[in-house]
Amino acid sequence: MLGLQGAAVEHRAAVEKLGHVAVDVRRPAHLAGIDGLIIPGGESTTISMLLESSGLFDPVAGLFAEGMAGFGTCAGMILMSREILDGRPDQRCFGVVDLAVRRNAFGRQSESFEVDLSIDALAEAGLGSEPFRAVFIRAPYVESVGERVEVLARVEGPQGAFHPVLCRAGAHLVAAFHPELTPDLRLHRLWLGGAGTQP
Repeated sequence: MLGLQGAAVEHRAAVEKLGHVAVDVRRPAHLAGIDGLIIPGGESTTISMLLESSGLFDPVAGLFAEGMAGFGTCAGMILMSREILDGRPDQRCFGVVDLAVRRNAFGRQSESFEVDLSIDALAEAGLGSEPFRAVFIRAPYVESVGERVEVLARVEGPQGAFHPVLCRAGAHLVAAFHPELTPDLRLHRLWLGGAGTQP
């Protein structure tokens, strides 16, 4: 997982509990041999600057272009999208999931919340039909979705409209919330299975 900033430790614990080897990616050399990359929550502008200063942005973009699977949560969703709304003018994103994502769309830290999501894809993958408790912290949401993107869950936004907060495109999974902050490992398992990395 990308270990530059954000909730990398929690993602590492989830991946290891599922029987996989987790590697902290901080320099281009750490990308050797990885099957997929988790881009954790944190601060998207900070992570994007660290991707540039560490020399990681272009090598990661190259691996995505070659078909590497990605799992982006919160800031990771923003960075994996094709368009960042309300970001820095010079902020780059990987563009591997055809989404336009609005930063901090649900409000400030004090407006963080939790909600139970019904995610049919979990039941379809044999991972149970129980609701998934989603933790939203200064979370983004999706404003527009490309034709090849599957919306797995939506949540009502501040203006009353329902916005996608969990999407899948091929082997890529992106969430506006923080699945790594709960004991429920089903979304990690769903991504690892879709990425072809079952132990």
